[in-house]
Amino acid sequence: MNPFRDMPPEAPLAMPEQDFATAPDVIDTPVDGRSRLWRIAVFLPALLITGGMVWALYGLFEMAGMTGFEYVLLVLIGLTFVWVTLSVSTVAVGLAGRFEDPPELPDAAPLDVALLVPVYNETPSDVFGNAAAMLRDLTRERGGHRYTLFVLSDTRDDAIALQEWQAFQALKASAPFPVHYRRRAANTDKKVGNLVDWITGWGADHEAMLVLDADSLMTGRAIDRLATELAADPRAGLIQSFPQLIGANTLFARMQQFSGVTYGWLLAEGLAHWSRSEANYWGHNAIIRTRAFASSAGLPHLRGLTGRTDLILSHDFVEASLLRRAGWRVRFLPRITGSFEETPGTLIDYTLRDQRWCRGNLQHLRLLATRGLHPVSRFHLFQGAAAYLMSPAWFVLLVFWALLGRDAETNVISYFNEANPLFPNWPPAMTHIDSAMFLVVMYGMLLTPKITSAVIIASNGKAARLFGGRRAFGLAVLVELALSIAYAPIMMIQQTRAVLRSLTGRGAGWQPQSRTATSYPLRTLVAFHWVETVLGALLLAGLGAGLVSWWLFPIMASLLMSVPLSALSGRTAAILRLDNPLTLREPTIVSDARTARAEMQAQIDTPNIAAE
Repeated sequence: MNPFRDMPPEAPLAMPEQDFATAPDVIDTPVDGRSRLWRIAVFLPALLITGGMVWALYGLFEMAGMTGFEYVLLVLIGLTFVWVTLSVSTVAVGLAGRFEDPPELPDAAPLDVALLVPVYNETPSDVFGNAAAMLRDLTRERGGHRYTLFVLSDTRDDAIALQEWQAFQALKASAPFPVHYRRRAANTDKKVGNLVDWITGWGADHEAMLVLDADSLMTGRAIDRLATELAADPRAGLIQSFPQLIGANTLFARMQQFSGVTYGWLLAEGLAHWSRSEANYWGHNAIIRTRAFASSAGLPHLRGLTGRTDLILSHDFVEASLLRRAGWRVRFLPRITGSFEETPGTLIDYTLRDQRWCRGNLQHLRLLATRGLHPVSRFHLFQGAAAYLMSPAWFVLLVFWALLGRDAETNVISYFNEANPLFPNWPPAMTHIDSAMFLVVMYGMLLTPKITSAVIIASNGKAARLFGGRRAFGLAVLVELALSIAYAPIMMIQQTRAVLRSLTGRGAGWQPQSRTATSYPLRTLVAFHWVETVLGALLLAGLGAGLVSWWLFPIMASLLMSVPLSALSGRTAAILRLDNPLTLREPTIVSDARTARAEMQAQIDTPNIAAE
């Protein structure tokens, strides 16, 4: 008997690879009038505002005659600004739709739900401790659904695998629901292959599967609510919850947690309203109709220009698009509370995870021509790639801005143009006043979603008390804004480097995420952030020589201080606490999971537990 396998009898379910070049024959429902109105409310204002900005700048440039350089600059400004305006209009839609009551759920037959936890070289006590807490919490629900937990291991380390088996034995002995464990001999196709292996081996016995990450944590109420929503909507293929961040003990993690709790809810409300049945999938904390997924979301490998085949890395976006292509509804329900995940604790760990996502999201550009995709699904794929491509665009704009100098005397572009009469001079008016106004408008648009959410919370006494009161909340908002502005230029450079690595085929691959904060030594920090430091030093030299506008001082300071800022990111959030409802009143499931993790670790450490 394989000591690393305890599974029920097989129930195979076919999962064919999908043909991206051929659209399936499906009977689809038309977009309802309300969805169309929400989408117009998001995209039309964003396009109009961006068009107005570009037209105003065009009028300024055109006074001295347009050049190819100026056309490039206008395109870059338009491409970066439109995403900012889209976030603002999404917040506006979230504000307009937040008073809309959810529809009443009709009665539906209970589902047989598989809880799937794919793991790869994770800490076993954390994975199985979280599972124990979730299963115990599920016993309090009365939805009638039947649950079975599967831990699907792709762990390559034999010592960790042994601990997984020991933790599984301990969990199985006390679990209120059936629990199973399987370790694959080879982790073919990584997480995608792990889930395909389960679907094609045991998927037919389960009407739905709730996919979790190794660090996922959900209350029984949240799990049962997702199952009930899926049961009540027979055309729903996938329903995504809105995970909140937990385990945020470092300054950087606490900043992300505070931002998600304070500002993320309003963006999520807007996204849910305009995406409707064409929502997205984030790879975890979502429930999926098993047969719908098996029949429509099998992923082929991508063939590149060199003939090499590549695994689709950011598979979740693609799977959601394929489900919708087959006629299934993909929904996002941000109001389901009790869905949690962890976050990297340091700037370096966050950046390393971001590099993996960058490589996967850029693959989406190769999938935009897939036949039969819904236009909104196609937009999700493009947006996933654009999120990273915007950083190189911002960097190019930063270079242009630095070359503009402080005035006509220090305008480097103008200097080179004088040496070549074929190029007209840059309009002198753009060197200081207009560039400063552009910066103010851009920062204003970037901060509008955050300020809007903060004002709503501060104006509601009950909501403000959840953050420790208006004074504590106001100070936390100011700290978060300052930290976000400080870290943004560093992330811009790191994402630009990630894009260049991905485009040149030098991606670091898909490695497991670091889930524990680490204080990195100075040598590691310098090696990781030397590019930002050098760029900051160059801007400082330009400022000192009077060649660079002082409006670039905040960006210069962030880049120059990237090493100490990175070191600060891993410090315990003791002084700058950034308290929020999740830290001031820790959810019961989080404290239960922490206790269960400790108990599980104690049982793993007990020598009389053997891998039988």
